[in-house]
Amino acid sequence: QVQLVESGGGLVQAGGSLRLSCAASGRTFSSYAMGWFRQAPGKEREFVAAISWSGGSTLFADSVKGRFTISRDNAKNTVYLQMNRLKPEDTAVYYCAADLALRRVTAGTNEYWGQGTQVTVSS
Repeated sequence: QVQLVESGGGLVQAGGSLRLSCAASGRTFSSYAMGWFRQAPGKEREFVAAISWSGGSTLFADSVKGRFTISRDNAKNTVYLQMNRLKPEDTAVYYCAADLALRRVTAGTNEYWGQGTQVTVSS
């Protein structure tokens, strides 16, 4: 099994940057595609970014394309979300997710989910 723990959230000003980390446990971590989702108060959870098991393929939501970068370090069992030029509308709880294929991650019905980390962007 895979357990996911997010960290790195916090309060930043608009235009600033933040890097989220998702630490995974489990011997089969490198076999999973990984992704990030977010949920703002009163809104549905939305897809943010995803990365294949090898790191060779990535996908981004249009709302974050060009500003966010997803990467992974399988040796450290960690996935990262680098967020640049943050906007107040990026404020949300960010969740890490994992499944066996990239398209399964983006579909939102992931096999594993983290607990979430709060990101707040002030105007």
